[in-house]
Amino acid sequence: MKLAFIADPLSSFKIHKDSTYAMMAEAARRGHELHVALQEGVIWKDGSVIGEHCPLALTGRKDRWYQTEPPRQSPLNEFDAVLMRKDPPFDAEYLTSTWLLELAQNQGARVFNHPRALRDHSEKLAIAEFPQFAAPTVVTRLESELQDFIDANGDVVLKPLEAMGGHSVFRVTDRDPNRNVIIETLTRFGAKSIMAQRYIPEIRDGDKRILLIAGMPVPHCLARIPKPGETRGNLAAGGTGVARPLSARDREIAETIGPRLAGRGLLLVGLDVIGDWLTEINVTSPTCFREITDQTGFDVAAMFVDALESAVRAKG
Repeated sequence: MKLAFIADPLSSFKIHKDSTYAMMAEAARRGHELHVALQEGVIWKDGSVIGEHCPLALTGRKDRWYQTEPPRQSPLNEFDAVLMRKDPPFDAEYLTSTWLLELAQNQGARVFNHPRALRDHSEKLAIAEFPQFAAPTVVTRLESELQDFIDANGDVVLKPLEAMGGHSVFRVTDRDPNRNVIIETLTRFGAKSIMAQRYIPEIRDGDKRILLIAGMPVPHCLARIPKPGETRGNLAAGGTGVARPLSARDREIAETIGPRLAGRGLLLVGLDVIGDWLTEINVTSPTCFREITDQTGFDVAAMFVDALESAVRAKG
């Protein structure tokens, strides 16, 4: 297959833990042809959606791990698959990319994850579709509603809807002297909606990342355990990742949600579960392939490329 990865600059990859790199390495091992493009390289031109891309070769080295050829431009429908792996934030440029990729799909391109599904699934707010698995939560920009929620629950987490990696996530109690200024800062004085969730004490045991591939759960999750004095388990915030088998509750959540999301064209999804509660549904650029594989021996990238090959065959 001829594969195009839309990703962040290759120079920013930390290949010892990068899931996109794991996908690339497995695809290359199978003999697939790799190309890489930046988000700004997706262009509407002369009635077609094209990609400015570079052919990519992996060297197998840890330092200079890639070689690229000079950039060229090709219609995206000339690739067997286009993989959208640009990290959040989900901003106006990301939104524009989903429009362009959907146009490309209408012209015959095979895009994973489906651009419309990317656009329609707020990674924070998507849990509202599955309230049976969600902890008490409110999404609003009204200060009065947020204050009432803090008073009612006593201990809550406030977070923006579009960020990643634990950025701007605050734990706030009903006795916190900074609660007003935190709300004002996150909502920009009522101009921006945020999410408030009841604090889940089981975060001490880890914020579990459960990967769904073509609707099926990877049999191990990665529990991201906060560092001492921290309430965020995100690896980007200093958390430690520990792979564990899925619990019965993890499987219940994954097996309920997985088929529904896969039916919308979401080939790869990352669920965040704390204790027994679903807290986020990540669809833009789910990670943790390398950590799970390194600790358990289960080859997540192989499962993903198997599913990608099958999806491409199904689309003809």
